[in-house]
Amino acid sequence: MGKSPNPRRVAENEAMAVSRMLRTSPQKLNLVAQLIRRKPVGKAMDELLFSKKRIALDVRKCLASAIANAENNHGLDVDELVVAEAFVGKTLILKRGRPRARGRFGRIEKPFSQLTIKVRQVEESA
Repeated sequence: MGKSPNPRRVAENEAMAVSRMLRTSPQKLNLVAQLIRRKPVGKAMDELLFSKKRIALDVRKCLASAIANAENNHGLDVDELVVAEAFVGKTLILKRGRPRARGRFGRIEKPFSQLTIKVRQVEESA
């Protein structure tokens, strides 16, 4: 009489991880996400490790979470994983302000972003 299980949101050979409320603009986060798209996960982790961008650490955590999900939850082989998708979404924006000359108000926006990473297992062709 129980409920049926939820269907998977990704294919059988895929796993996914989402990082929400990352304190950077989506435009800056997308620059880092471009570095890892369609690359093997080992090479993607190395690129993020040596990147000079501040947000690369959070992207690396999200990629590590996607790899762990693939291995532990879906039984995929880590050595055959490739970053299938890495896309960025916009979340909320904190509106702050600063007094300016002649009684005006300078608006300061502090944006937040969301990152979704999907890894896919592909058979290596030698």
